[in-house]
Amino acid sequence: MIIETHSASETAAFGQKLGTLALPGQVYTLSGDLGTGKTVFTQGMAKGLGITEPVSSPTFTIVQVYEGGRLPFFHFDVYRIEDIDEMEEIGYDDYFFGSGVSIIEWADMIKELLPKHVISVTIEKDLRHGFDYRRITVTGLPADVSQGLEERDINL
Repeated sequence: MIIETHSASETAAFGQKLGTLALPGQVYTLSGDLGTGKTVFTQGMAKGLGITEPVSSPTFTIVQVYEGGRLPFFHFDVYRIEDIDEMEEIGYDDYFFGSGVSIIEWADMIKELLPKHVISVTIEKDLRHGFDYRRITVTGLPADVSQGLEERDINL
């Protein structure tokens, strides 16, 4: 599935739609260069999960836990991971294989730890289409979630 957005609010709105359809135990990987809107997308997902507290990138803490929505939400930023053992130290498997939803920025850095089935989200800029344009590619969505997005009119 490919979605094109033309503003930060549209990127957040798409994340929010995915958040409303997210299921316990789902792991989303989030890829994109710096400044492509990964945190904006994540904030939208959190809103779709019913998280009301502010969401920011956990660059220096590896994981930020948000509870209080319809499901727990675990936001990872593994950009600064120097050794895969750091993930063991924080108990990553309790998050990945628990009853919440995980989203992992820079997931390629820990690919050997990822579950077999993940939902991959890649956000790309293309300045030929304007400064705020984003191309969001999502793979690995379960069929019922993809159908749910289609039924909800994903035209942003």
